[in-house]
Amino acid sequence: MHRESNRSTRYAVRPWIIDTTLRDGEQAPGVVFSSAEKMEIACLLADIGVNELEIGYPAISNEERNTIRDIVALKLPVRLTSWARAKWQDIEDACLCGTEAVHISFPVSALYLELMERDYDWVQEQLEELIPRAKKYFDMVSVGAQDATRAEPELLKRFVLDAEACGADRVRIADTVGIATPSTIIQLLSFLKSASNTPLEFHAHNDLGMATANAFTALDAGCQAVSVSVTGLGERAGNAALEELAIALKLSETYETGIDTRKLSGLCAAVSKASGRAIEDQKPVVGRSAFQHESGIHCSALLKHPLSYQPFLPDQIGRDRYEMVIGKHSGSASIQHFFSERGIVISREEANHLLARVRTAATEKKRALRPTELEQIYKSALLVKH
Repeated sequence: MHRESNRSTRYAVRPWIIDTTLRDGEQAPGVVFSSAEKMEIACLLADIGVNELEIGYPAISNEERNTIRDIVALKLPVRLTSWARAKWQDIEDACLCGTEAVHISFPVSALYLELMERDYDWVQEQLEELIPRAKKYFDMVSVGAQDATRAEPELLKRFVLDAEACGADRVRIADTVGIATPSTIIQLLSFLKSASNTPLEFHAHNDLGMATANAFTALDAGCQAVSVSVTGLGERAGNAALEELAIALKLSETYETGIDTRKLSGLCAAVSKASGRAIEDQKPVVGRSAFQHESGIHCSALLKHPLSYQPFLPDQIGRDRYEMVIGKHSGSASIQHFFSERGIVISREEANHLLARVRTAATEKKRALRPTELEQIYKSALLVKH
């Protein structure tokens, strides 16, 4: 059985990382994973070192239940969790799948309660009925406060206390529509933690572009767990991105996750392929442009020290090296480096002469130049010289 741990190491905290790519990630519009793809992704996630996988929503279909059972049969060294609504049929469906844990989601905001034509008394009744029953079948039962960041704080505190009294092992604070900011998270979690010792999890969405920052802040504010997805895949603008949070935690030197960040590029590529969602060039951590450099000032410094204009080295996420792009903003050092890698030594004066031609060509083409184009500029310059 897998347990959250705050094991003492040279780090202050060891957070519990829950990946929901196979559940919330697949809810991204138009994304459908095959059973084989889900099994492959589950294996990759277990191998990279996440603590828990939220692998599906059993009530969707018999096919979904079969896929979950197939993943359970792999006996991966990670906690596996099924997701359920606050109704016993959903939990029964999860029971048939054999996961170690179940997560039960409850509406807590006034809007969501209104949409479901319920009130908080109903929520409390369901907590009292479902949690004790679920604990007979699962080693771990977590409950979720859906739309928590739009709920009244006092009602949310009541939900946490009621869940604790009913035996919930963890409570998820869900920023369902991604409206939280780091400061509001600190305030909310401080309020909740002052009332209860129940382990809290934060589930971030990226509607305002702050999901990863909010997940990191939630850990700083005392959450024991956070849920993420690979590349941030998920509904609307997605969730907190596993690869972004993993690197941020590593660089903080405050947290230890057990995640092998050298495998992040391969994992993200696999999920990108399975989801049909391309990784944007400027995607933090794993995007193609994350280690591309053109500015002459930057490239000159990088040739002296690779961390001068990079927060971490490419090999920390499984990439070979950074890439210098030659274009309008390049400098003479970049030109000299480009040709030296091809066995051609040129002086600074020669590089400056070529640079004028490079900048003209890049401006005309409105892009960086390809190696063949740079070589042609060099050959043309030689012809003029001779």
